[in-house]
Amino acid sequence: MTKVLLSLHVLAAILVIGPIAVAASLFPRYARQAGDGVATFLHRICRGYTAAGIAVPILGLATGAVLGVLTDPWLIASLILTTIAAAVLAAAILPGQRRMLTAGGGEETASLAARLGMLTGAFNLLWAIVVVLMIVRPGSTTGT
Repeated sequence: MTKVLLSLHVLAAILVIGPIAVAASLFPRYARQAGDGVATFLHRICRGYTAAGIAVPILGLATGAVLGVLTDPWLIASLILTTIAAAVLAAAILPGQRRMLTAGGGEETASLAARLGMLTGAFNLLWAIVVVLMIVRPGSTTGT
């Protein structure tokens, strides 16, 4: 059961978080180019995959419970970082994308694009740290 849960967790992370990271990263560039519809499509990807993204921590918690590591510091840190990343996505990136899609252009659009670029970079960095924690697992006795 552990291998199945871990496999599902990793697949969900790759297939759900990956597209959000790519679409959110590309969004500011295409949103500044009004009228091509790519930005709207990228926003839909982010929004849709965000809903599916809840599977990643749920499967991670299930895997952690089966492995008996729910109280390990690396897992707690990963959960905290995942929560922060989810909050950045839901409270800042998605609303920022909506605002940018309805912005009139000019300086407001440039400012929103810069802000979204920074937020997306932070979101991606948080996930990169979580991936490292999942692989390295500080304090683990399974490897060096």
